[in-house]
Amino acid sequence: MESNKTIKVKTISEFHRLRGLPQPEHPLISIIEHEAIKYSPDENLLTGIFGFYSISIKRGVVGKLKYGQQDYDFDEGIMYFTAPNQLFRVEVNPGDKLTKPTGWILLIHPDFLWNTALASKIQQYEYFGYTVNEALFLSEKEETAINNIIYNIRQEYHSNIDKFSKQIIISQIESLLNYAERFYHRQFITREKANHQLLSRLEELLATYFNTEELVAKGLPTVQFIADELHVSVSYLSSLLKVLTGQSTQQHIHDKLIEKAKEKLSTTDLSVSEIAYELGFEHPQSFNRLFKTKTNLSPLEFRKSFN
Repeated sequence: MESNKTIKVKTISEFHRLRGLPQPEHPLISIIEHEAIKYSPDENLLTGIFGFYSISIKRGVVGKLKYGQQDYDFDEGIMYFTAPNQLFRVEVNPGDKLTKPTGWILLIHPDFLWNTALASKIQQYEYFGYTVNEALFLSEKEETAINNIIYNIRQEYHSNIDKFSKQIIISQIESLLNYAERFYHRQFITREKANHQLLSRLEELLATYFNTEELVAKGLPTVQFIADELHVSVSYLSSLLKVLTGQSTQQHIHDKLIEKAKEKLSTTDLSVSEIAYELGFEHPQSFNRLFKTKTNLSPLEFRKSFN
């Protein structure tokens, strides 16, 4: 396979052919052992876009996976998720090619979910939008629970397909996704040092932004800007903050904004319009509405309370 080439794989059957695997037993769902995947001898860089969901546990991995500017080395073994049409890149070092990774990949084409409740619900699992460096680290007990579900799915689609098969598999997939959500919630709490360092960086970033000319020049910081500055995905940051603080990224931005607005209203003679402009608002009415929503007082009412 030509290196440094972006490949687009629309179907699971195409993926099987690409990796030298037998045709899948079902065209819309497949479980593949990592050890069975064949890589081209000259392949050291692969950028790809798949037209299906991919859920994987991988150990002893060759090389690195990369999303955008984010790298992750899979030496420790982790679980990760990708959604259809996500761009990813795999880099393989020549010296690593003799290493065979272990684990599995569950591939699910969106058409398999058609006409089921999971078709729309799967979009609510935010970890499909996380980058690889935000992957899920499983305990031995957690990994066993996930592997048992994969075993059940494999048993079902290897059996004679009947009218119950699809719904049974869908139920197993939903169980897997719910377990993953639980385990991510645990990870947000147990990785206390790293997560609280991220919270500290968020507070420092917002404090710096609200005390510089950037606020006037660029307006309020967006959630995407904050995530980029912290080198995490928007989805991961949102999920982490909700678990640790009960608030979204946007709420943190607004809280810092209100804090700054209260400071200016109580310590300066600037008009409300001038304060709104300094806080990045084009229209004072928008500032007034947000301030009242957050404090139950208009900016002028808040200022009068200090007189």
